[in-house]
Amino acid sequence: MELSRRGFLKLSGGTMGAAIILPQLGWGKGILDVKASSPISLHKRIGETTTICPYCGVGCGFIAASGDNEIINIEGDPDHPINQGSACSKGSALAQIRTVNGKDNPWRLTKPLYRRGGGTEWEEVEWDWTIDAIATKIKDTRDSKWVEKDGSGKTVNRCESIACFGGAALDNEECYLLSKMARSLGIVYLEHCARI
Repeated sequence: MELSRRGFLKLSGGTMGAAIILPQLGWGKGILDVKASSPISLHKRIGETTTICPYCGVGCGFIAASGDNEIINIEGDPDHPINQGSACSKGSALAQIRTVNGKDNPWRLTKPLYRRGGGTEWEEVEWDWTIDAIATKIKDTRDSKWVEKDGSGKTVNRCESIACFGGAALDNEECYLLSKMARSLGIVYLEHCARI
């Protein structure tokens, strides 16, 4: 049987009409009734959040799935405009930042380490001490190396002995705040790894 385009459209329309009208008239009632054997749970057993890869300046997006305080899976975010779900070899290993083979990564640092001047060993220190030490070093360096006027006597008010380098894990707002902080300190060597 050869079917023309017009004949195909007539047959398709008739079949659809019969499928809609006949059950209303009581024919074939119950044939298409489907009952689930058990309800499907719509609750997520794991939490998902988006994150940015910290390894380079590209800024690829990932989806991290976690449960019971551990990373279960990390995969490329298909909605991210940069990597569109793909991942390089370093990005594919993001889960190892926290866990390796289901166990906490023994090389993952959880506290700041400090090596005293002339020392050979690292020692664990507290975060409060670390932040105070960094702030003190920045203030001392800035005060001792402040440049008020350049060689021609022009007022410049800058600090040429400190540089600020932004990381790939920073979003636009964090980069804005970092650059504002650096400029308020008079830092002129300001860069971001995405531009290098």
